[in-house]
Amino acid sequence: MNIKFNTLLLLLFLPSALLANSVVEDLQTGWAIANYQLKGEPQEKKFKTLIEQADTSLQETPQSAEVLTWSGIIKSSFAGVEGGLAALSLIKEARDDLQKAIKIDDAALSGSAYTSLGTLYFKAPGWPISFGDDDEAERLLKKSLELNPDGIDSHYFYAEFLKDQGDYKQAKVHLLHAQNSPKRPNRPVADKGRQADISKALREVEDALN
Repeated sequence: MNIKFNTLLLLLFLPSALLANSVVEDLQTGWAIANYQLKGEPQEKKFKTLIEQADTSLQETPQSAEVLTWSGIIKSSFAGVEGGLAALSLIKEARDDLQKAIKIDDAALSGSAYTSLGTLYFKAPGWPISFGDDDEAERLLKKSLELNPDGIDSHYFYAEFLKDQGDYKQAKVHLLHAQNSPKRPNRPVADKGRQADISKALREVEDALN
């Protein structure tokens, strides 16, 4: 009886799990293209398409921490492109998605929700305009490092926070760690773009230190 019941559960839940995994791959690939390879109207159109894709998937798999995380990442990235009042709305939606992802499974995608949420907290304007909070940002970014101690993004974004705080010495330490992080075989476009970000940040840190 237990074997049959377990088999039934597998048949019920496997399709949605496979769907979520497929969507996550599409979202992360699409995000890398939009973020690093497109500009202007094509970039804006791509981000909007990705948001629609994530929203559609969440109607079918609302408890997917992975899709929620990518939905938050895409919305926060698009906010940086849009600017103005539209950006404020997008970062609030992104925050909500990332907070939901953490409640469901905070270790999903090696803690990427903490990385992205922490970045939102230090880049967003503070009260009364928005929810920016450097203390909360630091807490979240340190948690992301605990979950992904060798990750390129966890070290890069913590370095960005430290750079923003004026701690250039420690920012350099984390940027160098990010620069030497293991490559992600399934994310060549993202890795190439992030390495360019790291190189730019290192130049800025070196200028500040000198």
